[in-house]
Amino acid sequence: MDLKKILVVDDEADMRTFVSTVVETRGYNPVTAEDGAGAIALARSEPPALVILDVMMPGIDDGIQTYQQFKTDEKLNRIPIIMLSAIAKKTFFHTIRMLTPQKGQTVPEPEAYMEKPPDANELIRLIDELLAGEM
Repeated sequence: MDLKKILVVDDEADMRTFVSTVVETRGYNPVTAEDGAGAIALARSEPPALVILDVMMPGIDDGIQTYQQFKTDEKLNRIPIIMLSAIAKKTFFHTIRMLTPQKGQTVPEPEAYMEKPPDANELIRLIDELLAGEM
């Protein structure tokens, strides 16, 4: 049986390692990217079952723009995403509501949102819940 691939995207190496370890301990196959461009490229070449995406990343491809790309890309928009961030959930959801892609689509809210630092048990619960429909 193939292990379900989970893409972990975070610019902080410590956080990528922590989340990848949690994911792997649960029996999933973690793959990592340190920025949005890398995440989109990886997801297009080998779509993951789920993405865990940091909101605050440096550069043009920060987490919110990366999230917008995932949710407006026909090949990637069905992949569930857990947003992970140090910013408050309310602030993030307000930002998402303000996004209006060029195609006139609205950007849906993510399937889940966790504030940093994530609780390992809560993260596993969310992953299992989001992937339960695919088993």
